[in-house]
Amino acid sequence: MNAAIDAVRVAGTRDGPVPVVVLTVEDAEDVVPIFIGFEEAIAIARGLDAEDIGRPLTHDLLLDVVEELGGRVTQVVVSAVEDGTYIADLHVATPRDDVVVDARPSDSLALAARTNAPIEISEAVFEDSRRDADEFAELDDIREVTEFA
Repeated sequence: MNAAIDAVRVAGTRDGPVPVVVLTVEDAEDVVPIFIGFEEAIAIARGLDAEDIGRPLTHDLLLDVVEELGGRVTQVVVSAVEDGTYIADLHVATPRDDVVVDARPSDSLALAARTNAPIEISEAVFEDSRRDADEFAELDDIREVTEFA
């Protein structure tokens, strides 16, 4: 299923604020929320904003290495949920072959945000994780509650 990053927000929980990347799915009203860490959320938001801070951070560095070696990120697939943990596959085209790398969804989405690579979600993940979009629409954007340093 084709997906896109709708927003990176912060949800209030009884354990405190928790960042959540909200994925929309083509032709669906529900969204898929993936709760992540603050650093990962900021990395995704920076990628979406195409923010250049002068020196490459981890995701920028990884992307620079992939590109310097002649590769490119071609797709991100959120493929499964195992014991509450989301699993993603990062698809990379290289001069020798196309490869699929096991990766955290947050890292994969940070790279997709920087490259405009397509994002897919398996139907099983969507069905298991779908939530009403209204639950996340009023949450604060990560940019409003953190400072990009």
